[in-house]
This record gives sequence, C-alpha cells and structure tokens, in this order.
Amino acid sequence: MPDLLLELFSEEIPARMQAKAAEDLRRMVTDRLVAEGLVYEGARAFATPRRLALTVHGIPARQSDLKEERKGPRVGGPEAAIAGFLKATGLASLDQAKIQRDPKKGDFYIALIEKPGRATLDVLADMLPVIIRTFPWPKSMRWGERSGRPGALQWVRPLHAIVATFGMETEEPEVVKFAIDGIEAGQTTYGHRFMAPAPIGVRRFADYEAKLQAAKVVLDAQARKNIILADAKQLAFAQGFELIEDQALLDEVAGLVEWPVVFMGSFEKEFLSIPSEVIRATIRTNLKCFVVRQPASPLPAGERSAARVSATAGEGALANKFVLTANIEASDGGKTIVAGNERVIRARLSDAKFFYESDLKTKLEDRLPKFDGIVFHEKLGTQGERIERIERLAAEIAPLVGADVEKTRRAARLAKADLLTEVVGEFPELQGLMGKYYALAQGEDASVAAASEEHYKPQGPNDRVPTDPVSVAVALADKIDTLVGFWAIDEKPTGSKDPYALRRAALGVIRLIVENRLRIHWSRLLRDEAIRIQQQQWEDSSLLDELLDLPATGVDVESIRNALSNAAAESGLRIGLRVSSDLLSFFADRLKVQLREQGARHDLVDAVFALEGQDDLLMVVRRVEALGEFLDTDDGKNLLAGTKRANNILAIEEKRDKRTFDGAPIPALYSLAEEKALADAIDLARVEASVAVMNEDFAVAMSAIAKLRPAVDAFFDKVKVNDDEPKVRENRLKLLNEIRSVTRAVADFSKIQD
Repeated sequence: MPDLLLELFSEEIPARMQAKAAEDLRRMVTDRLVAEGLVYEGARAFATPRRLALTVHGIPARQSDLKEERKGPRVGGPEAAIAGFLKATGLASLDQAKIQRDPKKGDFYIALIEKPGRATLDVLADMLPVIIRTFPWPKSMRWGERSGRPGALQWVRPLHAIVATFGMETEEPEVVKFAIDGIEAGQTTYGHRFMAPAPIGVRRFADYEAKLQAAKVVLDAQARKNIILADAKQLAFAQGFELIEDQALLDEVAGLVEWPVVFMGSFEKEFLSIPSEVIRATIRTNLKCFVVRQPASPLPAGERSAARVSATAGEGALANKFVLTANIEASDGGKTIVAGNERVIRARLSDAKFFYESDLKTKLEDRLPKFDGIVFHEKLGTQGERIERIERLAAEIAPLVGADVEKTRRAARLAKADLLTEVVGEFPELQGLMGKYYALAQGEDASVAAASEEHYKPQGPNDRVPTDPVSVAVALADKIDTLVGFWAIDEKPTGSKDPYALRRAALGVIRLIVENRLRIHWSRLLRDEAIRIQQQQWEDSSLLDELLDLPATGVDVESIRNALSNAAAESGLRIGLRVSSDLLSFFADRLKVQLREQGARHDLVDAVFALEGQDDLLMVVRRVEALGEFLDTDDGKNLLAGTKRANNILAIEEKRDKRTFDGAPIPALYSLAEEKALADAIDLARVEASVAVMNEDFAVAMSAIAKLRPAVDAFFDKVKVNDDEPKVRENRLKLLNEIRSVTRAVADFSKIQD
C-alpha cells in the first residue's frame, strides 16, 4: 500500500517546541486520514532544528465508495419539505427516490445516495494545507512581503520548503500538489546548513532519511541524544572524568543540532571555589554544556583544597572541564569553537563568583527587613508577615515531630532569606540550596542550614522527603501556611486550575507525615492558623486607621473598636473551623490520589474519613491498609456483605418511620437463639475492637470484627427483622444498628464499594 512522506522545512525551531510539534503533526494528519475513511498501518514523526517530518505507511490508494440511505419526508408531506429533501440529496425528482413502508408512522421517501471514493492523493492535497495553516504552535510569526496580507501563513519560524510525496514503495511516488503562500509542495529538501546546503531530491521515507544522513542531518531526535551521550561519556572517560548526566539538558541540546559533534573545554580552577551547583547552573543555562566530575575515588592531596565537593554524597568533586555539543565538523578539530565557549564561560563564571562572594558579605538575617516591602499576596500580606507566620507555626509543630524548638525557629526565620541573594536572582532554580550554603558559611547549625534547602521538599511524587526533624517542621509549616492562607481567602483549586500548586503542597504534607510516620492531629493546628491569618488581615486593614483618625465628635471610638474586634474574632473562629474542615477533606482527596497510585482502593479512604475526628493522617493510612487487607479475606468480604445488608434495611426502615434506631436493644425481647448469639458476638467484638483501636493495632481490631461473621450470617438466615410485633421489630432494628456501630470502630462500611 502507498506511503506518505511530508516534510516542513523552516528556519530553526525552538528546541522546547520540537517534540510536541512532531507529535501534533502526527496526530493531526492521522486523525484526518481516519476521518476521511483512510485507515493507515503506522506513522512516525520526527523533528530537527530545521524541519518537521512525517511518514505514514500503509494508506489505501483511494477511499472506499460509500452508499448511504437518507430518510426523507413522509409521502404526501409539505411541498417545502419535499423540495428541501430533493435539493439535499441531489435527486432530480421523487421518481428517483424509494418509498419506505411503515404501517405505524406512515410511508416515507428514502434516497439512495452513492458517493464514489476519491483518490487519496486528492484527499491529501485538500487536507494538508488546512493542517499546516491551523498548526497549533505556542508562538508563531509572519514574514516577508506576504505577511501584511489577510490570511498570511503563520509558522513558528519562516517556512521555506515543503516535501509531500505519496506512492507505492516499488513505484515512483507522486507529488501531492498544493501550495501555501507561494510555497509549492515538491520533492526537494536541504541538508545541513553549512556542511551540505545544496538541494536534495527525495522520493520516499527510506530514500529521504538516507540522503539526509549523507547530508549531515540525523533525523531522529533519540538518535541524536544517543550520539551526544555516548560521545560525551567516552570523551570524559578518556580524560579520566565522569560525565554528570542531565536528561533535560540532553533533550534541549539534541534540539539545537542536526549533526552533533562533541568537544571538551576547560576553565580556571579558581572557579571551583564556588559551589558546584552554581558552576553547573552557569554553564548549563548560558552555554547548554555538560559538566564533568572527578571519579569517586579520593583526589590527590594537592587538588582537594581547590575542588569543592559535590552536594550529592558519594560523588567525586566537580572538575574544571565542560562538554559542549557543536553542530559542525570543524576544520581545525574544534579549537576555535572550544576557545569561544571557554571565553564565554570564563566571563559567566566570573559573574557567578562575584555574585557568590558578594552574597557572603551580607548575613541572611540582615536581608529579612526587605521582605516587609514585598507582597506575597494582596489578601495575605507581605513576605515578611508570611515568614513570621511560618516561624510561629514551625515552632508549634517542632515538639510534635521531635525537633528542637529554637533551631526550628531559627531555620524558619532564615529559610526564605536566600530569595534576595544575587545568585538566586540569577538562577532561581538554586533557591534553598544557596540558602544552605550561605547558612553554613555564616556558622549556622547543620540542621538549620539543611532546612533552607529541604523545606521546599517534596516537590513531586519522586522527590526526596526530608527526614531531619527541623527540616520536617519547617517544610510542614511552609506548606500548611500556604494551604490555610489560600483556603481562608477562598482561592482553592478548581478543576484543572491550580495556580498556587496547592494540590502539590497537600501531597507534600501527606508524604512528610506518612514517610516520617508522624502523629499529628491537624484540626486544631489548621483552625488556629486560619484564625491568625484572619486576625492579621483585620490588623492590616485600613478600618482601624480610619477609626483612629475620626474627629472628636463624642463618638466612643474605643467601644466601636472593641466591638469590631470581637466581631472579627467571632468571624475568624467561624472561618477557622470551616478552613480546618475543608482542608481535611482536601487532604482526604489527595490521600485517595496517592493511595490509588500505590494500588490501594480510594473508597477505603472515604470509609475511614467518614468517622469523626479523623485528623491524624498517619492513623488514617494505617486504618486503610488494615481495612484493605481485611477485605481481601473471605471473612472480610462476607462481613462487608452482611453489614451492607444491615445498612440497607436500616436505611429503608428509618426513611419509612422517619426516625433512627439508636439505643441499646432490650435483651428481654430476644426470642430466638440467633438474636442472642448476635448480641453476644457484638458485645465481645466491641470490647476487643475498642481495645485494639486504643492500642492502634488495627489488624487485631479487624480480627475482632471478623468474629461477627458467623453470627451475622445466622441472624439473616433465621431471623425475620420486620416482625409483626412492633416492639420486636424495633428491637431487631436496634440490633442491626449495633452491627453498624461496632464496625465503625474501624471504618464506615457503608462507604465501601462492593
């Protein structure tokens, strides 16, 4: 079957856009083919800095003929309806239509429309220009003389040529005939900009890929990545170093070159006195180069003082070398290219060294007053006020996580200070890390310094979770302040929108608690933090200033002020309770997401959170784990079925009687052995489960509840719940309620899905 080859040749496409653009091209073309009834066998898309390419193989040579029956108006219907039917179907008269007999609805006209399939070449000629004109670039431009005309083509960079061929592998393909803004589709492409700029005639994909390779263009982005990585590793190894791999940088560099050639350069050892992360960020950001390190074995004594040890334990020190990727085979072996990069790196590292040394001259705490002039959020005050809240909350959390309170206060106070340093201003991705370096340089405790870096963690599902108690306390305080603050001003995530990354913050709190196995009751902490934020908003409002500026007209300003203050306190309490409740529900939703990703059932989280007072997230997780294991057993499945049956009966009867059946059943009304046996089993299970829950042994609690199963099964098998005697019926419904009550020692079984 025929294949399609499409190439869109342009000026350099930004590296960050290439992968998505290739996928968009594949999706748009193949979706349109399928919509046209042309089912293909396979498709692959490619991107280089100067081209998007697509090959689709196994496309039918033409569309299938279509036969369609179109139902028309009823026989004898209005003339206008019949005329519209004839026009829509292309029939000359009703003689060309058939009559569909329908005894119930009456007879209708039916038009048999035969639509011959079109040649795929013609379909492509119609659809490809539309796809090119509507291509979803994040940013696009117009160029040249045509740019001022209405409907001018917009592309990410000026488009120069289009290759579009279609045909069998064993035959000479045909060109798909179309033109866009004077650019006609053909069979001509171009190789490397400098090493093979001449036009190249191509026919089909295999021919196209081979000729590009000969013209110094590696079409496949993954192949370019493999070349860069392998050559860089080999070059580093040959000189006694190890390459520091960087996948994001590798992806970007592969999008900057069509013919990767790897070289190694160097910089002065004096720059190794600054943190290795600053060197790496400088070289990565400004020149898109990789850095290398010494092997993990100990350095010679003479080099230890010059090299700064990497932040990652177990790695060798950073070396004064870098690996660059050129887009050309230089005639001088790359000497000029390397020298140019070394010159730029030397200047950039000089700047970085100056920034770092300048930052060291100012202590972190001396930077804090500037935060009072920086607004965090118009409704949540300044960064300075936020730091004070985090410090207060971290000190409150510290005893709960085993952290030293004074160290935690100090860590929380300094944690954000590096945001105002020169290095972080230049390289924002180093925030926190530079705070750690500056804190250590000014003699802070190691835990205090570590918290500057670690309080931002974890920032994603694969990020490391801090374990140092001081870092944990500050990290929790930072995230809780963010969550409570935005909940208090009603800036919650909605749908897919989460501009303040509140879902990530909540997952961070959950991971900090669960992975460090922390026991914290959050209701009061969340409520009190919300109240403090409300109080701060009241104190910062202009209303107080306006009251104090009132003229002396006999108005009792102090009384008004006290009344407003009391009203604000009451409002703060209401908001605090609401925020606490809402945030715990939000934590439950986030916990469900995390547990679902780990293979657990989300409905079990609902079953546990349905119990009152479940604000200890670690205990929630333990209950969920025990409940999941229990429900995997036969006893668990059968008891769940029995409990649900009891709940269903109670729900029906409570709705009918418009009352609940709370309260203990009366033993004297038990008339059957199965009633007495169930009551005894419930009493025993309640005691054993309660003791187990108090000891936080939820597996034992589940085992105690599991003992109910035989008695529950026998009760439903032998006992008629809705007895004719009202008192007996009520007593038996109360006994069913006891089943519900005793199982709620661990979870609300009514929330569990079958």
